[in-house]
Amino acid sequence: MPKEAITEGSNNKEVPETKAKTEVAPTAEIEGTNYTISESAFILPFDGYIMPLEDVPDAVFSSKMMGDGFAIEPTNNTLVSPINGEVVSIFPTKHAIGLKTDEGLEILIHVGIETVALKGQGFTCLVEDGQKVKQGTPLLKLDLDYIKENAKSIITPVIFTNLPKETKLEPKLNKTGYFNQGTNNIFTF
Repeated sequence: MPKEAITEGSNNKEVPETKAKTEVAPTAEIEGTNYTISESAFILPFDGYIMPLEDVPDAVFSSKMMGDGFAIEPTNNTLVSPINGEVVSIFPTKHAIGLKTDEGLEILIHVGIETVALKGQGFTCLVEDGQKVKQGTPLLKLDLDYIKENAKSIITPVIFTNLPKETKLEPKLNKTGYFNQGTNNIFTF
């Protein structure tokens, strides 16, 4: 993922499942790729409020220009790896981090909106480019109070950046509202 590509509800709620959804296997092969994703292969990287990407207060993310995904309004100050894989990109201002699963799915976690303007203040990086990570590995330490005071928003988009355009599988958000870090089954394909 090129570094140039990195730009700038409150009750637990399970999104109702349809009958067809309950018949889907827990692992989905993503069409047009050689990778798969299972419901437990991705965990929530923060404590916080899960919301649809369309609710992000930035058109680049809400219109899915960079890819599909979801967002979190974090309530704790440590971002952990949601996947087993590798750190592939850390933006110089530490507000965004790119990860790649062992199967090749690329994920961008962009902490806050208009946080590039903070020039790294409020962020402490805990990993390096190329580092292998497991679910739960701490990635960033945040000063949430500083970020809340100095950025447009702390809402954090989580984007799947390399889903093929022709895929029929889109991430379906299974949960909205408040959930703890480490929660799985956030979405299915």
